[in-house]
Amino acid sequence: MSATLVLLPGMMCDARLFTPLQAALQGDYQVIVPDTGSADRFEALAQSILEVAPDSFALGGLSMGGILAMEVIRQAPDRISHLALMDTNPFAETPEVKQRRTPQMEAARTGNLATVMRDEMKPNYFTHIADNRHLKDACMDMALSLGADVFINQSNALRARPDYSDVLRRVTCPTLILCGRHDVLCPPERHHAMQDMIPHARLVIIDEAGHLPTLEAPEQVASVLDDLLLMDAA
Repeated sequence: MSATLVLLPGMMCDARLFTPLQAALQGDYQVIVPDTGSADRFEALAQSILEVAPDSFALGGLSMGGILAMEVIRQAPDRISHLALMDTNPFAETPEVKQRRTPQMEAARTGNLATVMRDEMKPNYFTHIADNRHLKDACMDMALSLGADVFINQSNALRARPDYSDVLRRVTCPTLILCGRHDVLCPPERHHAMQDMIPHARLVIIDEAGHLPTLEAPEQVASVLDDLLLMDAA
């Protein structure tokens, strides 16, 4: 029987965030990408994921999905066989970021989601490479297909999240911490801090990637994820 890998996408992303990654994975995995926008609190989203996931599964999350993965493992640590936290943030949201979310949500609510994504989100996603227009277009397609209600739910969930530092200090399963070297939203130093919380974790920094390395460098991400999933569970 193949192992189950649950992957949680970042804000305003869907399963397409992981399509290039899945194509590069070498192992025999049943990949599940559940809904992450139907509730406005991570506690409720994690409960819905645990209801559909098998008793034991590998868990990976990128950006907001990584934060949600921390909530999942907080609720059910014994069900997670392997953990991958990618381009994410274990800390509670700062007052400055919370303040920025209010006008963003209002813009989305009044029909301007595309403007928010174009002007405030997409410029922070990728490296400086010039040929990333197709990646930005893919992100816009995902965001517009999810819509304003999901944007508002996810914004509220991010704004209300707790600090997960203590949760990470209790992680015992094989763990990968990964980020793009050019990630300006969740920079490498934050991932070094996460490794300090999970000393047995492997830290990998992808040189030619920004905030979404599953799109920019899927083969590299798949390689280290394969390595993680081949490790014996704790």
